[in-house]
Amino acid sequence: MPAHSKTHLVLMPSYNTGAKVYETTRNARQFWDPVWVVVDGSRDGTAQGLQNMAALDAGLRLFVLPENRGKGAAILHALNIAVAEGYTHVLAMDADGQHQADQIPGFMRASMEHPDALILGKPVFDDTAPRIRVMGRQISNWCTNLETLWEGIGDSLFGLRVYPAQPLLEVMESSRWMRRFDFDVEAAVRLVWRGVRPINLPAPVRYFRPEEGGVSHFKYVRDNLLLSGMHLRLAAGFVMRLPVLLARKIRLWAMAN
Repeated sequence: MPAHSKTHLVLMPSYNTGAKVYETTRNARQFWDPVWVVVDGSRDGTAQGLQNMAALDAGLRLFVLPENRGKGAAILHALNIAVAEGYTHVLAMDADGQHQADQIPGFMRASMEHPDALILGKPVFDDTAPRIRVMGRQISNWCTNLETLWEGIGDSLFGLRVYPAQPLLEVMESSRWMRRFDFDVEAAVRLVWRGVRPINLPAPVRYFRPEEGGVSHFKYVRDNLLLSGMHLRLAAGFVMRLPVLLARKIRLWAMAN
C-alpha cells in the first residue's frame, strides 16, 4: 500500500506527454497517496484517460485546464487548492517519466524531517541524457549560485522537489513570472532569498527516446532566451537584496564557527 499523507501530496503537471503520463501516474500511486495531476491544456487525449483512472482511484485527483498556460501556472492552479485544503507541502515531479517514482518516499521523508526546507533533487545522469542538456544546465546553475551567494542549490533546473506550499504560493503570487519553463529556477532562488534552506538529494534521471514514448517540449532558442531574461531579472533582484544576503551569510558563518 502506498504511504498516505494529509500534509504532503505529489503534484504532476502534464502537457501533451502522451501515454507516458499513465505509466508515470501509476508508478507515483504505487508510492504515494494522494497524487494530483494537472492536465495543462493537452490535446493528446490523455485528459479522458486520466479521468477514467481517477474515477477508479480515490488517491488520484485530476485537474484539466482548458488551455496551455505553462508548468508554473499549472502548479500554481493546484497549489492554491492544496493550501486551501490544508496541505503543507507538494512534491513536484514531471509526467514524462524522467523522474523516478521510487524516489518519492525518500524525498517526502526528508521534507517531514525538515519541514521548513526546500528538498531539491540533484540529478544523477546516465548515458540516455543528451550531452548538450547536461552541459548547458551548468551555466544556469552557476548563475543561480551567484544569485543566492552559494546557499546550496545543487541543481537549478531539475524539477523533482518538495516545496513548502505556503511560502511557494506567496512567492508565486508576488510575481507575474514563474509561469512557464522559468518556474523551477526562479522558484528555488526566490525561496532561498526568503530564507528557505535547500537540502539536496541525489536522484537518477532517465531520458526516453521517442520510440519509448519520450516527449520533450524544450525549445533551445525560445527557452534559453526565457532563461536568459529570467537570470537578468534575478540578477537585478540579487543586487537589491545583496546587503541582506551578505548579512545572513556572515551570521550563519559566525554561528558555525
